[in-house]
Amino acid sequence: MDILNLIGRTQQLFDNDISENESELCYHIRNSSFLIIGGAGSIGQAVTKEIFKRFPRKLHVVDLSENNLVELVRDIRSSYGYIPGDFQTFALDIGSLEYEYFTKINKHYDYVLNLSALKHVRSEKDPFTLMRMINVNIFNTDKTIQTAIENNTKKYFCVSTDKAANPVNLMGASKRIMEMFLMKRSSEINISTARFANVAFSDGSLLYGFDQRIKKRQPIVAPKDIKRYFVTPKESGELCLMSCVFGQNRDIFFPKLTADLHLISFAEIAVKYLEALGYQPYICADEDEARSLMATSPLKKKWPCLFTLSDTTGEKSFEEFFTEKEQTDLSRFRNIGVIRNDLKTEGEKLNYFEARINEMKKMGKWEKSEIIELFNEMIPNFGHKETGKYLDSKM
Repeated sequence: MDILNLIGRTQQLFDNDISENESELCYHIRNSSFLIIGGAGSIGQAVTKEIFKRFPRKLHVVDLSENNLVELVRDIRSSYGYIPGDFQTFALDIGSLEYEYFTKINKHYDYVLNLSALKHVRSEKDPFTLMRMINVNIFNTDKTIQTAIENNTKKYFCVSTDKAANPVNLMGASKRIMEMFLMKRSSEINISTARFANVAFSDGSLLYGFDQRIKKRQPIVAPKDIKRYFVTPKESGELCLMSCVFGQNRDIFFPKLTADLHLISFAEIAVKYLEALGYQPYICADEDEARSLMATSPLKKKWPCLFTLSDTTGEKSFEEFFTEKEQTDLSRFRNIGVIRNDLKTEGEKLNYFEARINEMKKMGKWEKSEIIELFNEMIPNFGHKETGKYLDSKM
């Protein structure tokens, strides 16, 4: 299925930037070694493929998901075959003792790319998952940077999100605090990152859910009032790779807003998706009607759909890649913008944050309200939106 058509585009965003820098990209990759953390997720797989096909000297991929690593290898072997360099995958938790031992044995990487993250707004609904999100998005990131520093890594890249710009949810706020840790560490190692929009049909995303609903013969549900920018999985890999290789210290890469990158609603994509499969959407009044019609409607080439207004916690009414206070460079690349950052360590503030979180862990109990209060202290004008409703309560 043509992803570009589904998200209302006709061409890839970064083709010109990639082609104009291809020879330099290939030179750096062929003469370098890479460690990709979280490499079996949707963005991680895309980055891994972009590096693999340019023949790196060494490419090691670490991820917690053994099944996704297996599929990644099958996909790469089926698409690209083999390379002379050292390509291996490791099913490891980066917070584990095994990973620590792994980094002692495998020290020599020119580039470390961290794509691991808890990326869903739903992860903020309870204090347990929220604390894990803080550990994964912030403290595991800082831990892997420290290891990269100790092992004399040339460059560290970590993916961020557009939701870190003026965040309204705790996931975006965790990534904003992560960026603060990146800036602090940038005095010890070269670091770059990237913010970008929703990755179309990435694992766990609403668009991925459309595909699952069709396979399981279930209704399609989508908000009709929420519009988002979308990039393809390939574009997400290209943007991360460009930032990793060409980003200067403390740079944040993002896709420029052009005629090719425009807002589109989830409901619009659902309609396009169904039409591509030969179905027309049948708009239902509620969940009960949508479920009951699944027995007969698909036989008539109509698919039950429920398009609703969004009322879940953490939904941002609009998306942005940078704030008015951030300095941007829009001339370096054709379709990639760059946020330039001066060194700002904020050491005391980050030490305070870490101490508060460690205190909660030591106590063995914490409330979500405590964490929200701490986030408010860390991020001025943090606009957290709490509605009391989450995706777990919806179809």
